[in-house]
Amino acid sequence: MNEKQGSEILYTRYVLVVKDLSKSVNYYKSLLGFETWREGEGFHFLKRGKFSLMLGEYPNDISAFETNNHSYFAYIDVENIDRLYAEFMSKGVENLSEIDVKPWGQREFSLQTIDGHRIMFGQDILEK
Repeated sequence: MNEKQGSEILYTRYVLVVKDLSKSVNYYKSLLGFETWREGEGFHFLKRGKFSLMLGEYPNDISAFETNNHSYFAYIDVENIDRLYAEFMSKGVENLSEIDVKPWGQREFSLQTIDGHRIMFGQDILEK
């Protein structure tokens, strides 16, 4: 740990507002491969590997669909992006972009969830 900082970040968790918690939890578990690790009082905590989410049910708030480009919330670096893409395709995940090579040295694709949140997945292709 850096003495100047005084504290270390252990991991990150994304907090997302959803309209229907049960429906959204089912989407993340059945289509995106997440598992439950906590739940209670209108919130559901999910994880897949080192990617953690906290879904909160707020049926009267605006949806992520209404925030346009502000609906992007995460960029997830992965190993074997082709396998992950094939997994999502085989499960029928909708709103997937094609895998594309970007000038910043990533192969990446995006998806938009049933709540309108958008996630980018990328794999580094530059030599280190």
